[in-house]
Amino acid sequence: MLTLRNIALVTAAPLVLAVAGISHPHGLSRATASDWTQLHIALLPVFPLLTVGLLVPLWHRPRPGLAGFARVMAWAAAFAYAAFYTGLDAVAGIAAGTAVEHVGPTAILGPVKRPLYDTGEVLGQVGAYALSGAIAATALALFPKHGVRVLPGTVVLLAAGWSFVDSHIFWPRGVWTMLGFALGFALLTWGTADSGPTGAGGTPSRGQRN
Repeated sequence: MLTLRNIALVTAAPLVLAVAGISHPHGLSRATASDWTQLHIALLPVFPLLTVGLLVPLWHRPRPGLAGFARVMAWAAAFAYAAFYTGLDAVAGIAAGTAVEHVGPTAILGPVKRPLYDTGEVLGQVGAYALSGAIAATALALFPKHGVRVLPGTVVLLAAGWSFVDSHIFWPRGVWTMLGFALGFALLTWGTADSGPTGAGGTPSRGQRN
């Protein structure tokens, strides 16, 4: 029951983002500016919650050595993702949408939104790469205890992280990216549930066997 609850917890944010991606405007114009702005305001607190999919499996006492260091790095990279990707939403989402919505009717939109897009893209890429780093560090932190059970979720999450760099949540690839995160978080949570200490190959340690 606890495992199912945790799976629901870690998949909530990517599933919400996948649904939002279906209705996300494909471009920013005067006609879509209001929807563009309001959607990014609504999603501002949701994007950082992707990190819940990593924090739930990591929510244990620190382990010594490399695993403990990797755990700290995973938390730090997750924080960096949340901070920088929020910057993307604020600049290329809320700020750009607001600017286009209120610019004069004769103004050319390119010079208005392009600088905001460029700044937002840099922030978003830093955030997306930080999320991939957090995924890799989480796998390193969890492997000594859970062994190969962490690998399926990690592989799916790294693939989703690679796609996330330039897909955002735009349909279709961005939506599939969010679904990939949901699947990867579910696999990682399932693979790290209710298992005792393991050896490097994911087999019970000597203390568990005796």
